[in-house]
Amino acid sequence: MDLRIGGKTAMVTGGTRGIGRAIVEAFLAEGANVAFCARSTQEVADTELECAAQGRVIGTALDVSDSTSLNNWVESTAAEFGGIDMVVANVSALAIPDTEENWYRSFNVDLMGTVNLAKATIAHLKDSEAGSLIAISSVSGREADFASGPYGTMKTAIIGYMAGLALQLAETGVRVNTVSPGNTYHPNGVWPGIETGDPELFDYALGLNPTGRMGTPEETAASVVFLSSPCSSRTSGANLLIDGALTRGIQF
Repeated sequence: MDLRIGGKTAMVTGGTRGIGRAIVEAFLAEGANVAFCARSTQEVADTELECAAQGRVIGTALDVSDSTSLNNWVESTAAEFGGIDMVVANVSALAIPDTEENWYRSFNVDLMGTVNLAKATIAHLKDSEAGSLIAISSVSGREADFASGPYGTMKTAIIGYMAGLALQLAETGVRVNTVSPGNTYHPNGVWPGIETGDPELFDYALGLNPTGRMGTPEETAASVVFLSSPCSSRTSGANLLIDGALTRGIQF
């Protein structure tokens, strides 16, 4: 299927590893230009180099909790590529333990990073014929689980924020959606650390997956890129679960 995003420009936060890296590569595979960011200068440089053969890609080292740097990145991307068509707010502090510091980190990175990215890009997305804004939440934002402290609470807030934004922007043609992955296993991710550090929790979480396994970043990325594309032109205001039937609640 031709997703009709060849030559269009996508922005992805947290694009050097896990789901974010897979999203960057999936956009490139469809012929899109990609601008991505992450905090580590070395990881950004390595990712840009490794992805260069796949298409036009530019990485920038920044902290999304710094709204000035975030705005500057958006404007430089729009100038470099001549516009912005698709935006994915993916980055997370992954601050799961219930500490005061993690509440502030989750608020500043997960929630305000999403809000500020949306505010910085909306004007550009309105100028696109295929404007799409997606935030990566989590099943922890939909159901109570072991991560229901700062991490889960901010992921819930993201779903609510994006739903309201979808309604506000509907008449402009800009589509706004949320994607909520379930347990996703990848090198340097949360779950390998839990597997070795807390095997009881890992076994419990794995047992909740009726498929008998956790997901991969590529499985989430494929849905994100399709949802971003004009092929999904009627989808806005949705929270797309990609969890292998992990969650039990019915979405009305």
